[in-house]
Amino acid sequence: MTASSPVAANPAADPSARIEVLLVGMNGDLRGKMIPIHAEEKVWKNTVRLPASTQSLDIWGDDNDDITGLSLTLGDPDGICVPDRHSLAPMPWGPAGSKQVMATMHTLEGAPHFLCPRAILANVLKRYEERGLTPVVATELEFYVVEDDWRETGKPMPPKALTYRGQPNGFQLYDMSATAAMADYLDTVRQYADAMGLPADATTAEFGPGQFEVNLLHKPDALAAADDCVYLKRVVDFAARRHGLKSTCMAKPYGDQAGSGLHVHASILDRDGNNILDAKGGDPVKLKSVTAGMLKTMREAQLIFAPFANSYRRFQPGSFAPDKADWGFGNRGTAIRIPDKDGPAARIEHRVAGADANPHLLLAAILGGMLLGLDEVLDPGPVTTPDSAPENPDMLTHDFLTAVELFRASDFIADIFDIRYRKLYGDTKRKEAITYLRTVSDFDYQTYLARI
Repeated sequence: MTASSPVAANPAADPSARIEVLLVGMNGDLRGKMIPIHAEEKVWKNTVRLPASTQSLDIWGDDNDDITGLSLTLGDPDGICVPDRHSLAPMPWGPAGSKQVMATMHTLEGAPHFLCPRAILANVLKRYEERGLTPVVATELEFYVVEDDWRETGKPMPPKALTYRGQPNGFQLYDMSATAAMADYLDTVRQYADAMGLPADATTAEFGPGQFEVNLLHKPDALAAADDCVYLKRVVDFAARRHGLKSTCMAKPYGDQAGSGLHVHASILDRDGNNILDAKGGDPVKLKSVTAGMLKTMREAQLIFAPFANSYRRFQPGSFAPDKADWGFGNRGTAIRIPDKDGPAARIEHRVAGADANPHLLLAAILGGMLLGLDEVLDPGPVTTPDSAPENPDMLTHDFLTAVELFRASDFIADIFDIRYRKLYGDTKRKEAITYLRTVSDFDYQTYLARI
């Protein structure tokens, strides 16, 4: 992204312009502070503070001090919001001259806080740097756009431009008439992305009514790529607001429609800029070995890829969301797809995560799994093809609580995310899973109450 100098005066700025200092929370949500643009200098002097527990809040906004002991137990201490100058970007939906910047939570002693997803990913990237390696990452975000009356109706409905008498009007995958029907909205998405310097590439209509995908180009900076993905979620959200709509990255907003994924493409460069996953011009073993590392850790990390109860509605047999830990060449039905194995574009595509995943934690888990395949030679097992598949592949779970328990018991997670974060995240998600299991739904009443 590109932006003006952090403290440069902007004579064209609206008097109500602001800079928003943003922290990425556990659930990929953004929290922070809004600072008047005339006071921007305080942002760069690291004087912006928030309680460190801001980044341990669950999906309901509870700090769960009784579980974590990280809030009032400690006096709810502050952390320092240290801005990342590389993430500074205009905020095109705000008053003229407004800006936004991603920050990493630091302790008062000045160290990156173990609670911060940006710090977790940065620590994984340090391991690559120590090996003289640079991950190159791209994300593909799917999302739905719905009518803005969902608070009144209690459920999402496709945009009226894509319906006939309230029902989806037959728009199809990659359907240009669907993008044409939503052209005003998609034009705003593109304008906002361009204004922010986001490397947005193709936009396509997906399977579901009002479902779209925006691809972000590869970056040799995984932290920036994660930031861009978070910013893209902001872009599609604020663009929707402008048009009286709502965007959602909920993994499965409609039971009978396609879920939304967040696919990740990754390759690895050495010090000379060579792609070490190039099976023809590089090391023919590395591509399969890093694939094996991701497969080996996939079940333990599934809670990162699918962080909510709704996330598990995506993992259905016969869908494009994988339900097993398998791999293939150019095979969109597998968890790990290898689009290209030869040449500079050799890379893996990780297809497990939902659009609701936290991009920073997602990349930490994927790149952490790939590290295993860099440090030792691993075998991914038989390749899945249209004609053959492994007889007994490891299955991904369809159950939220099972994923929680696999995460909480994982040595891999403790190593990549820090044992303290494993406990914090795992215990918090366990509470969420138990609450979900205790909630009796309309399905229960409609199906069982009259018959049992």
